[in-house]
Amino acid sequence: MALGLGGCSPQEASNAASSAKREVSLQTVSEQAKGFTVGALMSTNTVYVFFDSQCPHCGHLWEASAPLHKKVKFVWIPVGMINATSTAQGAALLTAANPGALMSEHEASLLAGKGGISASSSVTPEVAQAIKNNTQLLNSFGAESVPFVVAKNLKTGQTASREGALSTAGLAEFLGVEAP
Repeated sequence: MALGLGGCSPQEASNAASSAKREVSLQTVSEQAKGFTVGALMSTNTVYVFFDSQCPHCGHLWEASAPLHKKVKFVWIPVGMINATSTAQGAALLTAANPGALMSEHEASLLAGKGGISASSSVTPEVAQAIKNNTQLLNSFGAESVPFVVAKNLKTGQTASREGALSTAGLAEFLGVEAP
């Protein structure tokens, strides 16, 4: 079975190719991205996942990551690439009292073909700017699709990044952790 399951990219041509590509850095993502955390909150190993709420591949990665939540801390970083609903749903997830539970509800709805959670199109300027900044950061890395995962592989100690969804076993291998 292939490790990658695919990814979503914006309908229009990416602007990332026209700008200088920035080196993918865990520190840069940690300092500049705004997301919500699920999983092993006390873990020293943090996995950053840039996602678009309208991307079904991101939904598959969300499901694949669930069995690893006891081992790894995940920070899910919403971006607005696919359509206007992406920003509204991303904002709802960022500001939710329990973003992990809402994300599970959202992804189940999205993967069932129901479009995900309903979200107000009225997004505060601060949250809209955070999602815009997340999208710009993702683009600065030269990424052309989501999900985009940035993590340190625990076996090699190296920072790694990749576009596209993975199975649970593939994600565990990518992160250098034992699959459940």
